[in-house]
Amino acid sequence: QVQLVESGGGLVQPGGSLALSCAASGFTSRIYAMNWYRQAPGKEREVVAGITRINGDTNYADSVKGRFTISRDNAKNTVYLQMNSLKPEDTAVYYCNAHALGRDFWGKGTLVTVSS
Repeated sequence: QVQLVESGGGLVQPGGSLALSCAASGFTSRIYAMNWYRQAPGKEREVVAGITRINGDTNYADSVKGRFTISRDNAKNTVYLQMNSLKPEDTAVYYCNAHALGRDFWGKGTLVTVSS
């Protein structure tokens, strides 16, 4: 099993920045990729960004390209999401996801609110 714990959510003004962290534990050596998803009120969960554990290849949703950066620290089994130029439409619960052992694992989520 893989356990994921997110941190770093909160309230930020439009145009501001926020950094999220996701610490993984358990069978971390079996993780292929880690991703950030988000779910806004009344909307479906959507992928925001992803990174592979070995090569560090990244991908982003079009809506966050140029504003968000995903990175990893394999020594700490942690993935980060740096969010800049935040917009009200970025308001959502952000979930950490790991693909490992042939299945997906999820954290409990952290709330990001972008509002003045």
